[in-house]
Amino acid sequence: MAGSSLFTAVLDANVLYPTLTRDLLLSLGQAGLFHARWTNTITEEWVRNLEKNRPDLRGKLGPLVVQMQAAIPDCLIEGYEPLIAAFNMPDPDDAHVVAAAVVGHADAIVTDNLRDFPAELLKPLGISVQTPDEFIANQLQLRELHALTAVKTMRARWKNPALTAEALIDLLKVRGLSLTADLLYDAKGLI
Repeated sequence: MAGSSLFTAVLDANVLYPTLTRDLLLSLGQAGLFHARWTNTITEEWVRNLEKNRPDLRGKLGPLVVQMQAAIPDCLIEGYEPLIAAFNMPDPDDAHVVAAAVVGHADAIVTDNLRDFPAELLKPLGISVQTPDEFIANQLQLRELHALTAVKTMRARWKNPALTAEALIDLLKVRGLSLTADLLYDAKGLI
């Protein structure tokens, strides 16, 4: 398939692992602010790590994975495997993410693991690397009202426990999304 008309970002396993970050990124993607993409290998990695750290979730994440794929049309990148060997990454286990980004026509890789995705290796491919905080903050600044609506919709889904706007902002800050939290603080009446 050809590239999306939207800015396209491959979401690394480490940004899909934490519930709040995953929900916020997918909420922005579902709202059409960007095209969120990943692979089955990325899914297997974050699910495996979450089940390892939270044995109570073992075998229970399948429905969540199905919901994620249903929420984001054309999210799964396939056919990238032959390209993996072409990328000499600092951590060879991350080459599959770059291969997927190339095949998936990605503009960016969103990851908390910047050191393993050096800009000098990705720039010639036209791919940037951003932390989830930088990426989400960019979405908030580029299309503020659209992004704030997506955040408000996400917050409304959180019922157990329900979160006030202030509580959500505090939680984002605690989770390391301080740029995002600062931007949302200024607009907390809208979320």
